[in-house]
Amino acid sequence: MTVQLWLAAILFILMVSIGGKKGASSFAALFLNFGVLLLTIIMMNDPNMNPIILTLAACVLISCISLFIISGINIKTATAFISTIATAGVLLFFILTLADAAMIQGFSEEEIEEIGAFSLFVGVDFVKIGVAMIIMSTIGAIIDLSISISSPMKEIHYHNPGISRKELFTSGLSIGRDILGTSTNTLFFAFFGGYMALLIWFKDLSYSLGEIVNSKVFSSEMIFIGSAGIGVALAIPVTSWITAYFLIKRKKQTDIEV
Repeated sequence: MTVQLWLAAILFILMVSIGGKKGASSFAALFLNFGVLLLTIIMMNDPNMNPIILTLAACVLISCISLFIISGINIKTATAFISTIATAGVLLFFILTLADAAMIQGFSEEEIEEIGAFSLFVGVDFVKIGVAMIIMSTIGAIIDLSISISSPMKEIHYHNPGISRKELFTSGLSIGRDILGTSTNTLFFAFFGGYMALLIWFKDLSYSLGEIVNSKVFSSEMIFIGSAGIGVALAIPVTSWITAYFLIKRKKQTDIEV
């Protein structure tokens, strides 16, 4: 535990030294988000709790913490928040449909011996748990991409107040295209880091390529990666449209009041 405390202290010092007050806010947000995730995981162990509802609630809390505590309450964080929740909601129902169609619920044959006997999982809906895992793994990237688009769009609108909604939306798409590649690569390598152990496991089991591709655990991992990429790509037009809509709407209201 001493090592973890030292690491936390070093991280705090670096974040405050480099980021100042915003760095301190980011550090506090990091631990608040950890608390939300931990509480969500604990509550998901209760068969009476709906994992989808818990995931949506956790996404709302994490988005509020990551956006409003760090960057304050303003038009760019508000539009990023709405965009994040809208994207997460669409992605949630898409993955639910996909998971049912792929029939990947429950444990795979490779996992039954290790964890299939635990009574902890009795009555748990594994399809919804899997969907929750994808959303919770992707929400950070969606938040980051949303604020990365809404913030420069706000600056574009500030320096060019006469810009039309369509032009502002196009600018948002252009910004999103520039960061789409790095965002999807970040997600891919994050998932692949955990997936490497699975590849080694398949090698120890002497699986052929066909057996690997057709295994349930491989299919679920591929759905995880693909769905995360879809969520990030979907966040670009959603954020661009919502930000353009609210920025132009606020300008029209201001012009009317003047």
